[in-house]
Formats: sequence, C-alpha cells, structure tokens
Amino acid sequence: MKLLRNLSRRKLRTILTVSGITIGIWALVVFGSMANKINALVDGGSQYFGDKIVVSDASGGGFGVAPMEATTAAAISAIDGVEIAVPSVTVFWDELGGANFGVPDQIVGSVAGADKGHESFVLNYAQGRALTPEDEGKNVVVMGSDIARKHSVKAGDKITIHNVEFEVVGILEPTLTAPDSTAIVPLLASQQLFYETLPPVVKERLQPADLINQVTVYPKAGADIPTLARTIESTVPNTSTLTGEEFDQQVGSATAIFNAIIIGVGLISLVVGGLSVINTMAMSVAERTREIGIKRAIGGTRRRIIRELVLEAGLIGFLGGIIGLALGAIVVALANDAGRASGTVLFDLTAGTAITAVVFSTVLGMIAGIIPATHAARLDPVQALRYE
Repeated sequence: MKLLRNLSRRKLRTILTVSGITIGIWALVVFGSMANKINALVDGGSQYFGDKIVVSDASGGGFGVAPMEATTAAAISAIDGVEIAVPSVTVFWDELGGANFGVPDQIVGSVAGADKGHESFVLNYAQGRALTPEDEGKNVVVMGSDIARKHSVKAGDKITIHNVEFEVVGILEPTLTAPDSTAIVPLLASQQLFYETLPPVVKERLQPADLINQVTVYPKAGADIPTLARTIESTVPNTSTLTGEEFDQQVGSATAIFNAIIIGVGLISLVVGGLSVINTMAMSVAERTREIGIKRAIGGTRRRIIRELVLEAGLIGFLGGIIGLALGAIVVALANDAGRASGTVLFDLTAGTAITAVVFSTVLGMIAGIIPATHAARLDPVQALRYE
C-alpha cells in the first residue's frame, strides 16, 4: 500500500510512465504470439520431414504441385536404402492468389496405412475415425480442426469439395501446424480432384489413376538420408527431393529473421518505456529529497532507501506488464476469433509468453530504478534536510 501511495502522489506522471511500459508489453505479447504460431508451424514441419524424404516433380512451379506418373513411386521403391515409397496427391482447397499467411487449406490423398507404421507424426481424432484402406473408391474425408471449423462441419456431415460431395468421417484434434488446415481423402478421390485441375491438353494424355504429385519415402534403418535423397534425384529422372535438414535450413532461416524483427520491435518499445521509468524515478527522488534525508537521519540505511525506490520502479513495470498483457490478450483473442471464420488463426498466446512479458517488464522497471535509487541513497542527510 505504501508503494501505491508513493506512486499516487503524481498520478498523471505515473499513468504516463505505466502507459509507456504497457505499449511495449502489448507489442511484445502480440508479436510474440504471432511468432509462437509460426514456430509451431515450423516445428510441425520439422517433425514431419525429419525422418523421411518427400519427392516431387523437378519441373513444378512449386513443391508438390506438378503432376508425376504413378509409376514413379515403384521406381523409387526399387532404390537401395528405400524401405517404403508412398504415392500421394496434394490439391489446394481454393485457387491461390495473393499473399497467404501460413499453410493454405489443402486436400491430401494417399492409401490409408500404406506407410505400414513408419509414419511418426501422430494424429489424434476429436470426432469420428481415421481413413482405412477399405475407403478407397469412396468419397470420404477427415477434416483438420481449423478447416472443419471454417466450414462448420462435424463427423457425419456432408461437404462439397471441388464440386464433389464428400462424407466427413472424422475431425482431427488441433495440432497447431499443417494438419489443422488439411482435408485427408482416399488416394483415388484425390487423383480425380487433381485431374480436374489440370489443363485440357494434359488431361487428354492421362487418366486420374495415373497421376500423383508427391512420393513420401521412408528410408531403411541406418540409411543416410541426404545421400539417399541425392541417389533418388540422380536415378529417377526429373525428380526433386526435400529432407528434414533442407526444410530446417530453408524455413528455419526465414523464421529466425522474422523472430529477430519481432523481438527488435518489442525491445525498442520496452527501452523507451524503461527510459520513462528512469525519468519518473529521478523526478520522484528530487521531489522527495527532504523525506529521504529524514529517513537517513533517523537511521535508514542506504540499502533500505535503494530497496524502497527499486520496488516502486518494479511496481510501475509490473502494472505496465499486467495491463499490456491484458490488452495484448484481448487483441489476440479478437484477431483469432475474426480469423477462424476464414480458417486463419494467426496468434498463439502461450503461458510462457504471458509470464515472460510480465516478469520482463517488472525486471526492466527495477533495473531502470537502480540509477535514481542509488543516487538517492548517496545523498548527504544534512544537505537533504536543508533541500527546498
């Protein structure tokens, strides 16, 4: 209560100082939550690609979008070091245009269980069931959590995908990464959907069952993944590979730059807030010089003076942190609620981010208060008592 009473002596000045910290923490919480979401996507990709090689057509305009012959999977399976090669088809849910944040909604098709237990990325189901090999030839779909929410469907509902009606047989639990925006269908269904997206000149020469656009390769135990990837590219014509190491290099570097920008923005805001704390505490010391002199004259130690003033500065930082966290949480919640309608969840406010923000602002305030507090503790009691 004493600390609050001291801060309330100059209410406007205290409010402005707390506001400086608040703005910094608000920025840190919002941008930090965005970084959490991006990092979750990257971590999910690292986990998915870590123990496998994904092969696509080298002539494609983007990874996994150009058609490949289904026989490519058999050719890859024959290479020494390959345990299983699983053909699959990926089709974008909507036609892409303009900038896209995160992973676009997509339809992925493969034969259920074709990996024979080698897939380490585990999916859990909030509703319904997983696809089975018996689903081949049927129009059934398992929906990721975000894409299911976007289209307001649950297990047992019907949904139209690319003008074809599918039955929703399962809904995935949230993973905070790519599966949340993915619809999983049988391979034959995805081949038909992919076939309909191709130009007429290409469709004339192919049948849906002949088409894939990715092959997921599970190496044998002990196989050197980078070496195997190079072997696939040199053995199977017109193929391009992506390994977990390459994924981390390509995506991780971009993520590191983005995180650095986010941290830089937050730190700049907090430095400004810290300077305002120093200014406020210096002015407070000047106004309370006689009070400090009295405390020193009646036996108050320098350590006690420093402790009181540093705690006041820490309280300013704490209040700014709490208010900034609250405002940031409101912005994150509103933005996510608005984005869920379109399946775009941009932020992930974690307990770690919230605690770090408040602790950081409190510590920043205390550090900023050390200089004026030390100056106050060094005042000569006699001169302080005579100060006007």
